[in-house]
Amino acid sequence: MVIDPPYLIFLGDVPDSLAAKTGLGIVDWRPEWCIGQLRLEGCQADAAIPDLSIEEAAAKGVKTMVVGAVNAGGVLPAHWIASIVAALDAGLNVATGLHTRLASIPEIREAAERSGAKLHDVRFSDQRFDTGKGTKRPGLRCLTVGTDCSVGKKYTALALEREMRARGMDADFRATGQTGVFISGRGAAIDAVAADFISGAVEWIAPAAEPGHWDLVEGQGSLFHPSFAGVSLGLLHGAQADAFVVCHEPTRTTMRGVKHSLPSIREVIDMTIACGRLTNPAIMCTGISVNTQKLGDEEARALLAGLEAEYGVPATDPIRFGVTTLVDRLESIGAKA
Repeated sequence: MVIDPPYLIFLGDVPDSLAAKTGLGIVDWRPEWCIGQLRLEGCQADAAIPDLSIEEAAAKGVKTMVVGAVNAGGVLPAHWIASIVAALDAGLNVATGLHTRLASIPEIREAAERSGAKLHDVRFSDQRFDTGKGTKRPGLRCLTVGTDCSVGKKYTALALEREMRARGMDADFRATGQTGVFISGRGAAIDAVAADFISGAVEWIAPAAEPGHWDLVEGQGSLFHPSFAGVSLGLLHGAQADAFVVCHEPTRTTMRGVKHSLPSIREVIDMTIACGRLTNPAIMCTGISVNTQKLGDEEARALLAGLEAEYGVPATDPIRFGVTTLVDRLESIGAKA
């Protein structure tokens, strides 16, 4: 699947920035591909790039309109269809990471046939996956895990890749969700993979590699989230992680979309090690990544210092303070491998 940039990022009328995390993630990590955004009335997210109409985007050379919004169940709201049809009629390709296949909607399918534009359903892969085998494979892997969904697992893995490559380390980000696939150009959305093949899909995403090579595997969901724990467990087993980084948002009291309380970081560490030992008995926690966006600078630094003292591993906010300490720990592990 080749998705042609540059992009128009469609945010619809999402209620908050988390519901626009696909679009915002693409803008953050591939800004050179993003010409503008299209927002409907009532949209509560802003990617801080120019607001463009479909006609303006086409005139500026946009090739693809990317539906940059997410929601529970990955459904395509009916009132977004008109915008997608208009984009297709203007000659733009349309790409989405939702569970709803674009061509399953007659108006969209007919518009694509009229214009010859392409429809990209990034969540669905043509790749056939085997069941996971759990056999030890060479190379090193770090998985980001979470106390909840939408806490920074993708951003942490991308930040680790950037810092490791800047040091000359052999490292690759491995995408396991639709936004990551948009950013990296490779991977698979494992929440759209049949349950029996999730761990096998991750073995394909992060295959055998040179002994010193690091794969930074994007985590999904949380082992404690009642909606997504099954995906998280299959991902953990397939990643066969040597190291994992716990990602956390400290101001939440319940998990996103449900009434369950957040687990503690200690509970996540213990559960990840207990379950991860099935495919890598040496799995270890090497750091904590905290989204401190809602905290003041002094409060954020105090929280991170407390976590380091409590857990004995480096803690940081990758966006605010960088990931130098997290990579130091991974680099020391790689040197011993």
